[in-house]
Amino acid sequence: MRILHIGKYFPPDPGGMEVFLADLVGAQRAAGDESFALVHGEARSDDPEWLMRVPVAMQLVYTPISPAFRATLTRAIRRFEPDVLHLHMPNPSVFWALTLASARERPWVVHWQSDVLATKKLSVLSLAYSGFYRFFEEAVLAQAQRIIVTSPDYLEASRPLRPWRDKCAVIPLGLDLSRMTASNALSSGVPAWPDGKMRVLSIGRLAHYKGFHTLIEVAEGLPGVHVLIAGSGEWRAQLAERIARIEQQGRSANVTLCGAVDEDEKRRLLETCDVFCLASCERTESFGIAVLEAMAHGKPCIVSDVRGSGLPWLVRSSGAGITVPVGDVDAWRAAIDLIRADVESARRFGDCARAALVTHFDCQAVARRVRACYPLPEIAPVREIGQPLVVIPARDEAATIAGVIRAVLDQGLEHIVVIDDQSVDGTAELARKAGATVLTPVLSMGAWGAMQTGIRYAMRNGFAQVITLDADGQHEPAYIPQMRRAAESCDVVIGAYPERGSTARRIAWRYFRAITGFRVEDLTSGFRCYNRIACEVLAEPEATLLDYQDLGVLLMLRNAGLTITEIPVAMYPRAVGPSRIFASWLRVGRYMFESTLLCLARWHPKHHFRQ
Repeated sequence: MRILHIGKYFPPDPGGMEVFLADLVGAQRAAGDESFALVHGEARSDDPEWLMRVPVAMQLVYTPISPAFRATLTRAIRRFEPDVLHLHMPNPSVFWALTLASARERPWVVHWQSDVLATKKLSVLSLAYSGFYRFFEEAVLAQAQRIIVTSPDYLEASRPLRPWRDKCAVIPLGLDLSRMTASNALSSGVPAWPDGKMRVLSIGRLAHYKGFHTLIEVAEGLPGVHVLIAGSGEWRAQLAERIARIEQQGRSANVTLCGAVDEDEKRRLLETCDVFCLASCERTESFGIAVLEAMAHGKPCIVSDVRGSGLPWLVRSSGAGITVPVGDVDAWRAAIDLIRADVESARRFGDCARAALVTHFDCQAVARRVRACYPLPEIAPVREIGQPLVVIPARDEAATIAGVIRAVLDQGLEHIVVIDDQSVDGTAELARKAGATVLTPVLSMGAWGAMQTGIRYAMRNGFAQVITLDADGQHEPAYIPQMRRAAESCDVVIGAYPERGSTARRIAWRYFRAITGFRVEDLTSGFRCYNRIACEVLAEPEATLLDYQDLGVLLMLRNAGLTITEIPVAMYPRAVGPSRIFASWLRVGRYMFESTLLCLARWHPKHHFRQ
């Protein structure tokens, strides 16, 4: 898939959104997608070919204003030919996409990093939001097919997202763990920690919502502690003035403002600190990439319990530290004292932080979840392919795969694709020699995942019909002509052999028919014929969540208004044995329970073709 990200800035420009965007693009490209980025800033000689920067004419209320952004977006779409636009908000420059036909004709996914919070302290921002930004923001959200929110708490609290909850998916931010290694070099640009004091670190843009003024007040009352604040921003002068006032009164501030730091300097500070603190005071702090970076170094974290922010959710869900009421200086001092006094708790917080990062916040895993939110690329018009695509999922089927392929070829069908699902017995090579195209997924997919991969392959290559066939030689490919004739008057054909199986299977099928209303006899048959409309339904991300090709798939198709019929087929005698799915009453019970949940689920098919 070809993905064009539209972001605010890109490293080495600092910021959490910027770090995440770089890591996400890197993870997507490593996974095989063609990922590109369009951002603000001056082009650099070391920029990769997939990154375009647009110069900024001025800054207005923390927002880059770039008149050339629209024209550059036009060029980026023409140059990269993306299948999907990934819009990172807040960022007014994404609004230019509303004015371009080439942008509107592509699907949009919005990454909702933060609400625009208009406060009395920032009356200019409040005026800009209510008088301008909000209307375009709503238009972008209406156009978007999916909206990614970084935490459940932020989604629950976000007023702009309330009308669009059905489009939203919660996916946390993540980090590229490979770059989170400590730097051995002591940079001259960063002051050394004072001897004999607890080392408290905070990193971020020096802005009103970061709460650094709270940390300065906290440090004044903790003589055994030194707070180092790394970052630059518009509030530096105010924070420096606070520190100067304390020292002019003859007291030690116990605080150092060390300014902006590069990646090596930041890693050194994270590696050598005792605790990481983020005292943010508003929901503008929506997540806290700096906290993830501290977790990568196994550091205990103390953060503000900002209601509706993902920051306390991140620390609580990972067990990485302590949350403190916003602006409560005494509570902050008590939390820091706890970390200082209780070495075992500090170690446990750090261990939990590192483990949670690897398990839940690795950017590769995050990128896979983001990938599932992308709509399928627009499919080229159906070519005049008179034959169907025969899709054969296979795992360790070396004994039968060549014979199945030959039987299909004997029917005069030339287009066969085998989805080799982690075989270790040479299935893939045998399938190629027999005349099939072989796709080899990186991860194990299961039977239905392999079938869906084949269906998507068929759509990308213009096939109007797909036939799925087991690789273990159960079904007679000789029945394909009858299935295709039946498909002339319906959307889906099932090749049924209800005589096979056990008493348990027959009881389960009677139960399925009773709760679903289906009248088909062989609900689990993988021998099926789908027309293009059915393939469009089954290629949707919602179908990816299914485990088998049987009941869930049929429910999706029926909910989309498609017609399903069944024809009798024969099976090879050796295949009429015990069922793997219904091998025991325990498995029967589990299967019936899962099927009941499927029937109770709320289905939201994208397509409603016939009602």
